This record gives sequence, C-alpha cells and structure tokens, in this order.
Amino acid sequence: MAAAEERPLLADEAARGGDDDHHGGGGRGDPRPLPALCDPARLAHRLLVLALMCFLGFGSYFCYDNPAALQTQVQRDMHVNTAKFMLLYAWYSWPNVILCFFGGFLIDRIFGIRWGTIIFSCFVCVGQVIFAMGAIANAFWLMEFGRFVFGIGGESLAVAQNTYAVSWFKGKELNLVFGLQLSMSRIGSTVNMNIMGWLYTKIQDLLGSSGHITLGVTLMIGGITCIISLFCALVLAYLDRRAERILHKEQGKTGEVIKLTDVKDFSLPLWLMFLICVCYYAAIFPFIGLGKVFFMEKFGFSSQAASAINSVVYIISAPMSPIFGFLVDKAGRNVIWVLCAVAITLASHVMLAFTFWNPWIAMCLLGLSYSLLACALWPMVAFVVPEHQLGTAYGFMQSIQNLGLAIISIIAGTILDTRGYLFLEVFFIACVSLSLLAVVLLYLVNRARGGNLNYSARQREEIAKLSHTE
Repeated sequence: MAAAEERPLLADEAARGGDDDHHGGGGRGDPRPLPALCDPARLAHRLLVLALMCFLGFGSYFCYDNPAALQTQVQRDMHVNTAKFMLLYAWYSWPNVILCFFGGFLIDRIFGIRWGTIIFSCFVCVGQVIFAMGAIANAFWLMEFGRFVFGIGGESLAVAQNTYAVSWFKGKELNLVFGLQLSMSRIGSTVNMNIMGWLYTKIQDLLGSSGHITLGVTLMIGGITCIISLFCALVLAYLDRRAERILHKEQGKTGEVIKLTDVKDFSLPLWLMFLICVCYYAAIFPFIGLGKVFFMEKFGFSSQAASAINSVVYIISAPMSPIFGFLVDKAGRNVIWVLCAVAITLASHVMLAFTFWNPWIAMCLLGLSYSLLACALWPMVAFVVPEHQLGTAYGFMQSIQNLGLAIISIIAGTILDTRGYLFLEVFFIACVSLSLLAVVLLYLVNRARGGNLNYSARQREEIAKLSHTE
C-alpha cells in the first residue's frame, strides 16, 4: 500500500529533473515551503521527522507514571494497599529484565526499525487499554497484566526512537537530538503528573460519583496519547521508507551485537557503574511513584500542589539534560560529576526525611542531580568497554536497572504499609549511600589502574589525536 502510494510521488519528482530537485523538492530558488518539507535532504523535512521522533515516545512516558499521578484514587477505588499498588511499576519492569538484551536484536534482525517501532507502539497502546479495562472491570489482576504488556513495548520503543535518531541525524546534530527527545519524554511525564488528577475530578463530576469506573475512564482517556504516538510511528515508517528510496538511505540499525558470553569479560569499574545505576535509580523512580501522597501527608499539600512538586524532577530534567550533557562533554571528569550528582541526591533525601523545610528546595536539587547523573554516568560505559561489547554492556545495565526497580518497588510498598514514610526515606537514603560508596570505589579503582574515566576533555582529545595518527 505504502509502496503504491510512493510511485506517483517518485514519478513526479523524476519528471521535475535536475540535481537540485530530484529529491522531491523544487529547485533551490523555489520559495514554496511544501517542496522543502517533502524533500528528505532538506532541513525542513528533517525537522518534521525530528518532531515525529520526539512525540513517538510521548505517550509511553505520559502513561508510565499514570499510577503515580493517581495513587490515592487507585488505592481507594481498587481497594489495594501500597505494596499491591507498587506492583503496577514492578510489572512494567519485569519484561524489561529480558527485553533490554533483545530489543535491539529484534529491531535489527527480525522486524526492522519501521515495523519494530509500529509493533512496540501497538504493545504500549494495547497495554494501556488493558490497564484501563482492568479498572473498569474492577479487576486489579487485569490492571497488572496491562502494565506487563505496556512494559513489553515501553523500553523497546525507546530503543527504536534512538535508532531513528542515529539514522537521520548522524554527526553534529545527534547529541542535540537526543537531548530534545529526552526533554519531550520528561514533558510527557510532567503533563501526566499535573493533568491526570484534574481529569479524574472532571470525569467524577460528569459521572456523579468516584469509583473504579471513573478511574478506568480516566486511564482510557490518558491512553489517547499512546494512539498519538502510534500515529507518529506510522508516519515515520512512511517517511523513512520514502527517504530510503529517494536518497538510497540505509534502514536504521541499533549497532548492537548481543553476546551474553561477553559478560565474563566485564571489568570491575563496569560492575561498579552497574551498582551505581541500580542503587541510584532505586531512590528516584519508586520515590516519585509514591511521592504525591508523601507531600500531601507530611507537608499538607493539596492534591494538585502535591502533583506539581512531584513532577518538578521531570520539569527540571527537560531543559537541563541537554545543558548538562554539553557541560560534561566540554569538561570531562565524569566520575567527579557522578560523585556530585549522587551527593546532592543524598542531601535531598536527607532534607525530605528529617526536616520540614519547603520541599521545593529538595525536589529542585533532586531534579538537577538526576539530570546530571544521566549525562555523566551512561557515557562512561563506552570508556571501559570495547565497541563490539557495547550493546551487551548497555543491555545488561538496563536489564539489572529494571530488575532492581522491580524488586525495590515491591520493597518500598511493603515498607510504606508497615513502617511509614520516615522508614521509607531511610531506605532510600541507604540506597543512595550505597551508590555514593560505589562512586568513591570507582574513583579509587580508576586512579589506581590509571584509567581514563576521569580524564578532562582536553586529555581525551589528545589521546584521540594520538590514536588517529598511529
């Protein structure tokens, strides 16, 4: 169907003739915007593709934190305690313990980037619908199953999104594109945190009462964002196929070569990075998942104000991730940046646990440190792992991160049910402290071995020049 639709376009482009317009646009002097927008070699067309890439993951990130935005409503309407509520996050993470290894393989070898993106978008849509139907049917087990299906598509869709970015924006623009994609994903999470509670109230007023049906309808309406993302996947597939025909462009590949036997070759610094990753994110995502009620109970915030402060981590991350990425690129010293990020996070949780200071201070610091750690930690893997093992290393890192989040989510819910928020914050402080210890060990091991993890940007440039001349 898509191929048939492209033939008239290509015939029309060939009929125009000339080197300047054989890509589907008019001549270079053509003032009309449409030819430039239709030409995959032009900036206008690539900006259109970039917009679609950014919105591709919007629905997934918007719906991921639906439970956090509606924690009070979910627990009340479905009659579940906090431990069962946190299973909605655990079931998202369980499939990604395995799929982080094979998502790239499925895209490269089985589906291709276009079909892979569409299929994973469909999993996200179907999972959200099942999740909402579970609430409408008053069946919590069905909601859990919906989150499992949603999880199958969520992380792999992010892999597909990054693969499209590499395919279309190789070169100087790529870091900016990754930053914009991350910013849009955080905007999706932020919009969710601030709109879902309000939407539930409006549906409640419309139906005349609260309950599991109101919750289900709210979640179903939220799922519209997943349909928008699926539409973006379909349009991207068409545009990518068209660009391949016109520009003889290769289909995007993740570049991942997954070999589980590579795990035995992982070095001590890499294992320390894995430990930093698991312990750090264990104190971020489960905390945000439970944060709304925490701010209502401890600080007396209204539901809307609690949602706003709970989302400030994502709000700050949206603009700061590209800025911190640029800063770390220019300065180097990755280990020091990671140490600063973990220390600031520890201070934020201590403030939230043991003081009644305005929580906006701690949450803003948490947003800054969260953004900084992502920019400084993940690139370090490439400094200690050969290129042919990068796919396995990143897959393993994501896998144990999801395993840790699944387990920590269950533990956090149980602690909150039995001990309360103070003990929960102490638990998060312990996780971040372990992460801080791992960073200090990483610094000492790297220094003792003469490693390159803490090189300045200038040192790395000099080493790169030497290797290039050799």
